[in-house]
Amino acid sequence: MGEHIRLQKWLAMAGVASRRKAEEMITSGRVSLDGEVITALGAKADPSKSVLAVDGKPVEIVQDKVYIMLHKPEGVVTTVTDPYNRPTVMDYVPTATRLYPVGRLDSDTSGLLLMTNDGEWAQKLTHPKHETKKTYVAVVQGVPSVVSLRIFRQGILIEGKKTAPAQIKLLEQMPIKGTKTQNSKLLITIHEGRNHQVRKMCEAIGHKIVTLKRVEVGGLELGNLAKGKWRQLTAKEVKRCVK
Repeated sequence: MGEHIRLQKWLAMAGVASRRKAEEMITSGRVSLDGEVITALGAKADPSKSVLAVDGKPVEIVQDKVYIMLHKPEGVVTTVTDPYNRPTVMDYVPTATRLYPVGRLDSDTSGLLLMTNDGEWAQKLTHPKHETKKTYVAVVQGVPSVVSLRIFRQGILIEGKKTAPAQIKLLEQMPIKGTKTQNSKLLITIHEGRNHQVRKMCEAIGHKIVTLKRVEVGGLELGNLAKGKWRQLTAKEVKRCVK
């Protein structure tokens, strides 16, 4: 729920007029809230839910644009609210600014998640035509063969639709202590955003994912940002990832 503020403050924050001048606008009957003329100076409303207008023209609060990189932990859902009361990414970022996740990251997946209040920027990153690359480090059961890796790269049929060509590299073979089996660490890059895509692609070549972490989006790298922590993007980073 947003904050209820006095209408004169709303008008001042929107850059329409000073608070004093805004008060004169209200008392003179020039201001309406959700279509109803308001003349009381004590009236309040939530800017995220109501429409304020001066002389019939809607006004909006001009917000500074914010761009954040979060290292999302496992077990956290990528939503603003959750009906099941599970932890959400909103629990980890500043609450003073209304932010939204850019795309999604599965609850079981950790790593880089971008958040912003700039809808146009978010659209450029998530629209399929821009083919924004996303890179993951996956630990999977077993060791993929050369043939399996080639099949993965060429695209895999999932739920009746073939995925776009992808990149995959075997980084490390990891013996499991006390057994004769091994896990593998893989570096995977895709540019699509289908539901559970990386997990389904790995399972399709016979290697179930043990852990999955996103480490790069649009050329922005997670780096050494600690799990559960966030940082603001630089102006250069904001421009770089939406080329």
